[in-house]
Amino acid sequence: MKKKISEFISWANENGWDISPKSDVQLRLDSSVTTRYKTIPNEYVDFLSMVEKCISPNEKTWFICEDEFNNSADDAFRWNEFELLSLEAAADDRNWQSEITSWWDHYLPIVMSVDGGYSFFAIDLTNDKGVIVRGYEPEFEEVEKAADSLEHLLDLIMSNSIAV
Repeated sequence: MKKKISEFISWANENGWDISPKSDVQLRLDSSVTTRYKTIPNEYVDFLSMVEKCISPNEKTWFICEDEFNNSADDAFRWNEFELLSLEAAADDRNWQSEITSWWDHYLPIVMSVDGGYSFFAIDLTNDKGVIVRGYEPEFEEVEKAADSLEHLLDLIMSNSIAV
């Protein structure tokens, strides 16, 4: 997987992405993330260990990296922004809020986009482990399969087979 990530970094640099390799390969995620997501897939851990920042050329799509998870990035969006928007929409409906939180407990967001509306990619941690799903506003929790794995997603991005 590290070879694929290196290939993606090179491709992104050549294609106008704002991407920075991580200088310190040790990953330090906030405990709120590691407590909630106890089994982050190794391929995404590798990505987070190798990539500090990864933003599309139009600056409307970005990978969620270590700084975003640690709430230390300069982004206007928090790493779990779409979950928070769903919870806000649920207002005082405790059952609906519980369903939303439970759903997000099983899907780790890895890419966010504001290009043509809010959307995201996430890793399925429970039902179809490792599969990448894509969700859109207004019903973020209604997703479709986008890729078989993170490696597959990177291949789709590099071949321009998937819009990001």
